[in-house]
Amino acid sequence: MEKLSLSNIEHLGDSPRDSSTEKDLHDASPPVFTPEMEKKVFRKMDLRLIPMLSLLYLLAFLDRGNIGNAKIEGMLDDLHMTGSQYNMTLTVFFFTYAAFELPSNLLLKKLRPSRWLPLIMVAWGIVMTLMGVVQNYSGLLTARLFLGLTEAGLYPGTAYYITLWYPRYRAQYRQAMFFSAASIAGAFSGILAYGIAKMDGVGGYEGWRWIFILEGLLTVIVAVIAPFAIYDSPETATFLTEEEKRYVIHSVRYQASAGHDTGALVQEETKFRLRYVIDALLDWQIYVALIMYWGITCPLYGISFFLPTIIKDLGYTSSTAQLLTVPIYVTAAIVAVAAAWVSDRRRQRSPFILFFMFLIAMGFVIVLAASGKGIPGVVYFGVFLIAIGIYPAFPGNVTWLSVNLAGDYKRAAGMAMHIGLGNLAGAMSSNFYRQQDGPKYILGHALELGFCGVGIIAVMVLRFSYKMINRKRDRMDVSWTGGAFTSNAVVPRTSFKVTKVILKGTPNSYDAIGASGKVNKHFFCPTCGSGIYTELEVMPDMTCVKAGSLDNGGAHLGGKVDIEFYVKDRPRYLVAVEGAKQEPRFG
Repeated sequence: MEKLSLSNIEHLGDSPRDSSTEKDLHDASPPVFTPEMEKKVFRKMDLRLIPMLSLLYLLAFLDRGNIGNAKIEGMLDDLHMTGSQYNMTLTVFFFTYAAFELPSNLLLKKLRPSRWLPLIMVAWGIVMTLMGVVQNYSGLLTARLFLGLTEAGLYPGTAYYITLWYPRYRAQYRQAMFFSAASIAGAFSGILAYGIAKMDGVGGYEGWRWIFILEGLLTVIVAVIAPFAIYDSPETATFLTEEEKRYVIHSVRYQASAGHDTGALVQEETKFRLRYVIDALLDWQIYVALIMYWGITCPLYGISFFLPTIIKDLGYTSSTAQLLTVPIYVTAAIVAVAAAWVSDRRRQRSPFILFFMFLIAMGFVIVLAASGKGIPGVVYFGVFLIAIGIYPAFPGNVTWLSVNLAGDYKRAAGMAMHIGLGNLAGAMSSNFYRQQDGPKYILGHALELGFCGVGIIAVMVLRFSYKMINRKRDRMDVSWTGGAFTSNAVVPRTSFKVTKVILKGTPNSYDAIGASGKVNKHFFCPTCGSGIYTELEVMPDMTCVKAGSLDNGGAHLGGKVDIEFYVKDRPRYLVAVEGAKQEPRFG
């Protein structure tokens, strides 16, 4: 029996990009850029893209979390609310937020980012402004429901948007740069709340109302400017030269695997198919990453919503508590960007995620040990560690999953699922810190520690699983049996050297391209997202025999999968592949 060995193992990549022409899809010839030219083009993109994305997310997180600042400025008393009712207003935000993230991300893929993102900004800015005039608990509850609905598309949309511009080994640094806006929002929120609260009585409104009104109006103003500062894609970016556009498009469409510059290029299907969404719903790695996400997001929202209250209950005034949140968030932002920079250059995610999640756990242990002991400085230090762990771990988690989801729409759907369901952790953590548990909040801290511990286990499970998959692929052979090639695992996103065409149903080879000389090209199926194609004139296109049985994510281990291929224009032939390069999971 003839054997075709798998060699030159590479890391799983992802390059979901829209194409303007068929020629673009099949053109894998990159412009030659020196390292200095590379740095220049990415620096240019950083300056044009990241500041606006960061501002958008800063405003979103500011508007989402400012209710914590409003609380200690007297909101509960003025609306005649109890502590449990306050927790419920935090909780309901995440119901609509989680429910609408997936459809919003699919809409972003269909519509222009420069229109969709500003549109949802206007919507949540109006909702935030109206929160400043609510008169009772029911009004605030309704406003929070609509705030979740309107904000739902921003974070998964911007996280996905970054993958349209940057190759995976440069992604986390950019994710961290814009996500650090969340920690800056925490610091900015404290400073703003301190100043705006001084407007108490102006226009007959309490100070906490002005926090909502002014921050909501600021969001609407930025939304009006945003369409002129958001670029839809590298193809249409006016700030890039034609050569730079070709380079950027090539770098994200055809990516060598992380840590391996073997020349192997991969490209992905960009047309919408419902099965890509179904693939995401059934992909086990999304659910393991989801548990990890909860281990980070529960502490994130616990800190975001309750940090001013926790600090105030240490014996500080409201104004001092607002200001003491600032150094925590600023430090967290700096550490997040620095950690992402190192992670991108090391081309590793899980070791950094593990380190920072251990830091979160250590912080909660310190807080639990010091609470109620009359040592507020130690509690403050523990909270400092928690924040320093949260903000670097979060973009690492999102990036790690995104580089292991192949296929344009599958990634969009998978990231929306991951972030949407993951944000249900916010609904849970909104109820961890109950008013009757203050000032120690032992229950809340203990629950956060527990979620973090389970998240750490999920990181190790996912890393171990990827290692086992990669090891199995390294040993795997693809065997020819009676005119079909079968394997005990899917061979996704691979590069092939076509050696011969075999007449289907017979063991006889049919020399279709040998006469043209040696063929050694990279192929990819534009139909199913996991097969092969060729630019050779003799065989203009190929499609898979069983496209539906091939999985973009490459997780279908066990059982045999038919990977024979038909030549599109000659349906009676299939292609024998040799030297198939499998791409293992990116760690």
